Amino acid sequence: MRLLIVNALYPPHRIGGAETSVALLAEALARDGVEVHVATLDAGSAEQVVVERGVIVHRLPIDQYYWPWGGSRPGSGRRALWHWRDRWNRAAAARFGRLLDTVRPDLVHSHVLTGFGASIWPEVKRRGLSLAHSLRDYALICPRSALFRNGQPCVSRCVDCQLVTRPTRAASALVDAVAGNSDFILAAHRDAGRFKAVDGRSLFNVVPRPKRVSARPTEGPLTFGFMGRIEAEKGIETLLDALPHIGRDAWRLRIAGVGRGAYAERLRRQSDDPRIDWLGWADAGDFARSIDVLMIPSLWPEPLPRTLVEGVAHGRSIIAAASGGIPEVATIGRCIALFRPGDARALAGVMRGAIDHSAPWRTGGAASAEALDPFSERAVVAAHHEFYDAARRATTGP
Repeated sequence: MRLLIVNALYPPHRIGGAETSVALLAEALARDGVEVHVATLDAGSAEQVVVERGVIVHRLPIDQYYWPWGGSRPGSGRRALWHWRDRWNRAAAARFGRLLDTVRPDLVHSHVLTGFGASIWPEVKRRGLSLAHSLRDYALICPRSALFRNGQPCVSRCVDCQLVTRPTRAASALVDAVAGNSDFILAAHRDAGRFKAVDGRSLFNVVPRPKRVSARPTEGPLTFGFMGRIEAEKGIETLLDALPHIGRDAWRLRIAGVGRGAYAERLRRQSDDPRIDWLGWADAGDFARSIDVLMIPSLWPEPLPRTLVEGVAHGRSIIAAASGGIPEVATIGRCIALFRPGDARALAGVMRGAIDHSAPWRTGGAASAEALDPFSERAVVAAHHEFYDAARRATTGP
């Protein structure tokens, strides 16, 4: 099979877990004998084709007003123009159509479409190709991709969001099979009128298990850790607000990640407790080995953070907000506690309990030997072959 995967970014461009998950999937399928092509965006002005780890990567110039990942934040007017163009980007669709004619795939599997737009889907169907789509964010129903606005999760969809994303409602019917990395994100899209009659399922990501799980010290302060983008929707302020309410001294907090300068710098200035270490970017494995408990205090309806599964795979315990799809995987860990999103006092209570009864929290990891099997390369590749078969059946019939 010749497969074309589409994702806004691909390593080394990386802003979150989606890029890692897509790359691991592409490489795993290539090892399984699939001819894998990836279409992704690049800040350069010329198309490039490179082979990386057995995957043929097509890096395409972005047909937009500016490169949105990194650099200075543009004014609201330019951002509005960017989102309006992204709702149905004809230039990106035409460029993608030319790529389809060059690659001639048997099936197209799209993921994050920011910068491409759902306008590429008709190009796939005009050529009679099978089309599968994986939901990794909310860009098809929310221009901000997160159902999060003005520091709060969206309870209902904004009028301007409905207007900007209206074209994706009809376009979603072109998809032959759709998957979410949680039941939650798939249901959210169906509730918003997307993929109503499309074959749907949940598919996990590949999460490699470390060759060795490092033990943590059995004494000393309990070390909590946050790893992710330093942004409001990630709930970093909830975590920082919880610290004064813990009422215990035997803790440390390590924060790994980067964010927009002014916001991250303000949080650092306001949180000058010597027990807090601001690390900036950090290697995920090294970071996991340096903490006891991974914190995921997300305010936005996180579809399913790969950091949670990675933390369990590295033998760590988890404290997480009951946001989005997080509760769906809460049973994979030996020691996982959930709290209400945004409730700093509730979070402080969970952290206090972990400090007072630290022994089980220092020895986390998987709940059973089989708990992480659904995230293995073999299981994920097999599930994706079934997913692609469903898409092909919808195109060609039984």
